[in-house]
Amino acid sequence: MAEIITSLLFHHMRHNPKDPMWACRDRLILSKAHCCEMYYAALGEAGYFSREHFSSYGRFGGLLQAHSQRTVPGVDYSGGSLGMGLSFAVGEALAARIDKSIDLSGVPTPKYRVYCIIGDGECDEGQIWEAAMSASHFRLDNLIVILDRNRYQSTGPVMEVMDIEPLTDKWRSFGWAIQEVDGHNIGQILDALDYSSQVKGKPSIIIANTVKGKGIPSLEGHAHFITITDEIYLEAMEQLR
Repeated sequence: MAEIITSLLFHHMRHNPKDPMWACRDRLILSKAHCCEMYYAALGEAGYFSREHFSSYGRFGGLLQAHSQRTVPGVDYSGGSLGMGLSFAVGEALAARIDKSIDLSGVPTPKYRVYCIIGDGECDEGQIWEAAMSASHFRLDNLIVILDRNRYQSTGPVMEVMDIEPLTDKWRSFGWAIQEVDGHNIGQILDALDYSSQVKGKPSIIIANTVKGKGIPSLEGHAHFITITDEIYLEAMEQLR
């Protein structure tokens, strides 16, 4: 998720750390809220809160809990059960359309864009496809979804738990504009985001092919939920040198 959230928060989205509730800010809905550590790290680096709060992660009473929540400055969605975030994002995109602003040409446009990050394992959920149908029906071209396609979920490989292929064809059949990128290539991600911003009359999805635990050889491709041991930490730091 590092490259995806970095591309969104530091290069593409319209937002203001000094005014987290700015009405015209772009929204980022982290539906796969269990990857909130990366989101928190980016928000702290962007200046939404002191980096001292990093040490509160997952601690009782701390600011940063193990699923993203709206009590954290910069977070627009409290994550819980998987599959719900896309429905929330559809609602946000509809709200932006209702509460229109006037651009420089005098044309009413949605006040903001809505970005939603979902997982491939999350696509097991029927609610994802109900929301996908709804977004297409209402022609929500201010909604951009990034699908983290790492091919692994909590109990095993996605194709063994619930095979969702052909994934690209399914989203296309639901009326979405489709792009597929290397989810670790920031240039490809930014190009896809720029293209999605120009799509008219339909929602967009960027299918980002990623590798779980990217950059840490002992974890790549399979680690879903682990405790970072001293050995793993040292391995990761060595790879970053």
